[in-house]
Amino acid sequence: MSDFHNIVTDKNYHQNELKKLNTCYNYEKFKNFEKQNKSCNDKQKKNYRPNVCAIILSSCYPDNREFFIAERLDLKGVWQFPQGGIEPGESPKEALYRELKEEIGTNHIEIIAEHPEWLSYDFPPNIAKRMYPYDGQIQKYFLVRLKKDSIINIQTKEPEFTRYEFVDYELLLQRITHFKRSIYMCTLNYFRKKGYI
Repeated sequence: MSDFHNIVTDKNYHQNELKKLNTCYNYEKFKNFEKQNKSCNDKQKKNYRPNVCAIILSSCYPDNREFFIAERLDLKGVWQFPQGGIEPGESPKEALYRELKEEIGTNHIEIIAEHPEWLSYDFPPNIAKRMYPYDGQIQKYFLVRLKKDSIINIQTKEPEFTRYEFVDYELLLQRITHFKRSIYMCTLNYFRKKGYI
């Protein structure tokens, strides 16, 4: 089990440095901060849920660069990438494949790239109440391509989404929900700079 997993699954850990939605957080800085700040009081502690997120490109990539985005079933008008929590003992890649199968009905994908850092965001107040005891999520992002034989089915055992679309980059930026905008932009900009999208 990785050092990261041991840290993020401990409900008593704190992340006072992870304050703003519009900042990308380096995991090594996060880990060093944890070691140096064991005396923070309870009011300063935040509990971040370990999570994976998939930026899915259509099977036509790289000729056609369209992104999968879906509207949440429980939050009308909120569009996002598929994502989900990392289970105890599970690696980020294992969680990625499991969550895709659970949320979009298929995990027939090819991993193109992985963001090198763990990125975090805080839940807005209305969502934080439902997600208690978590204050937000710390995520590992993967850029993936659907394989030719992939069949998407969002009518899964426990549906997460009401509808989905494949959209170009410009429309994707318009659809991103406000509290995930900065972390999505951070990730997308990284993959763009690397020449993947």
